[in-house]
Amino acid sequence: MIDRNEYPRPQFVRNEWVCLNGKWEFEIDQGDSGLERGLLKRKLKDHINIPFCPESKLSGICNKDYLNSVWYRRELTIPSDWKGKRILLHFQAVDYDATVWIDEVEVGRHRGGFSPFSIDITESIHPGESKQLVVRARDRDDLPQPRGKQTRSYEGEGALYGRTTGIWQTVWMEPVPLIHLKRPRITPDLASQSFLIEQGITNSRPGTILKIRISDSQGEIRTETVKSDINFTPLISIKIPDDRLKLWNPGDPNLYNLDINLLDENGEVIDSASSYSGMRNITISGKSIRINGETVFQRLVLDQGYYPEGLMTAPSDEALLNDIKLSMDAGFNGARLHQKVFEERFLYHADHLGYMVWGEFGDWGARGLSALPHHQKFSPSYITEWLEVLERDYSHPSIVGWCPLNETWQPITDFISELDDITRGMFLATKAMDQTRPVLDTSGYSHRIIDTDIYDSHDYEQNPKKFSENQKGLSDDKPYMNTWWDHLKYPEKDAWGRKIMNEWSLGYKGQPYFVSEFGGIWWNSDQEHSQSWGYGERPKTIDEFYERFEKLCKVLLENKDMFGYCYTQLTDIDQEENGIYKYDRSLKFNVERLRKIQTVTAAIEI
Repeated sequence: MIDRNEYPRPQFVRNEWVCLNGKWEFEIDQGDSGLERGLLKRKLKDHINIPFCPESKLSGICNKDYLNSVWYRRELTIPSDWKGKRILLHFQAVDYDATVWIDEVEVGRHRGGFSPFSIDITESIHPGESKQLVVRARDRDDLPQPRGKQTRSYEGEGALYGRTTGIWQTVWMEPVPLIHLKRPRITPDLASQSFLIEQGITNSRPGTILKIRISDSQGEIRTETVKSDINFTPLISIKIPDDRLKLWNPGDPNLYNLDINLLDENGEVIDSASSYSGMRNITISGKSIRINGETVFQRLVLDQGYYPEGLMTAPSDEALLNDIKLSMDAGFNGARLHQKVFEERFLYHADHLGYMVWGEFGDWGARGLSALPHHQKFSPSYITEWLEVLERDYSHPSIVGWCPLNETWQPITDFISELDDITRGMFLATKAMDQTRPVLDTSGYSHRIIDTDIYDSHDYEQNPKKFSENQKGLSDDKPYMNTWWDHLKYPEKDAWGRKIMNEWSLGYKGQPYFVSEFGGIWWNSDQEHSQSWGYGERPKTIDEFYERFEKLCKVLLENKDMFGYCYTQLTDIDQEENGIYKYDRSLKFNVERLRKIQTVTAAIEI
């Protein structure tokens, strides 16, 4: 039986493919000496269920210790009818540093635990052949690298949870012709009622034609063709007529289907794929973010995408869909996909349900051991991996904003720090890849980009009156800003004699503003459970929970300058019990009551 056998790239679909999930040989290589000890050449000691990481129960390994290096092995057989085609081997995500061999010959490597990568293995294995596929994944715990919420302690602690090492998303392969389609970039342009499609092609030759057909539930709308041998990346604009124009809106998604064909000089199909998109635009007007010209208060929930038995990997595709439905049942219309790049199947379901999401990078893990003004340590792979994520997710209509960093804790000094550099780099990379969505330079704490599109704060004040006091300054362009705790002031100068300020962010310039983390109310059915935590003092009764939840939400809903909020969080996770649902997704509260609290008209929507 193969778990997780659904198509892993749902916005760029080919008919022919082979899922490689299921049973693989497996071995832990704690000293990272496996190459010298011959693990590349021999059978491995254990077996694992792919795509689940070895720390998870669903993998069959369930080893929660530090795993510096792990090895995978399986027989790889290429179908005979793939003769004459290029063979692409795809890894949706491997944490963190992967090397791939076929019959002991290296065929590719990749660094980055959240982004996909592909390897052309055509020259290494031929149709009808079977060879040994071996993967080594390294995941050092002592180096700065993007980890998200993975703990660096043995047990989860605070807001950090179980580690993920190695393969944790689908492995698969597909045949493509020598001249083939790349993943398209689809941009909806509501002003012209058109879809702009940038369609990359490999090895184009004279006479080739790109043909794209767009349709809806009623059938074909229009077909456009363009010569594909002139521009490096052919561009097609397809206009939607007035009588077939339907917008993608939150809670009311309308999607168009795209059939993409690459034709030779005789009109014969060389390559084909299917995709989809939604017609929607995002604009900023004052402090309002507008979807298709309408102000929509973003009632977001913090979703961290963890599961009791799969950790960062959902146990099934249905589980991804169910999380969105649970969120919407409770009155949320979207989510911050927090400190993790979610499986693309999640975005597919969000697209089809009209569920807004903010794409985020799992940047935590850059904290070094030096003094706080210098403690953020980044590698170049932060930017390269984030660019791979943006390339994967650009065309999903459900994504309404980007957040490359989260809670980068560092005071401003009179010199440019590594954090300043990486924040600017991540921001510019995002803007270069996507000019259609707003970008939040970092969520909470250290805003270092003066022209960031969005401004925010994290405010876990549990007293509604104090919470209201914190947030009332927004009307005077003096919003609540995260700073260092007063009782932990920095010295005036660092070890090099340079001045240290207590400010964490550059000044607010009137951007749209939201509280991107709040609430997190601590509640569990066993009030004596001492190992759990949430924010603030636990309510004494469930009615006290409802009262606090309503009053906190009301502060933000009634603020005419607030474009949205993000409540912490969708589910409990391990020791953190502040979710709307339990970790196993069972009920904690009357979700209809929570829905009624949230779905009142917000002041900014009037």
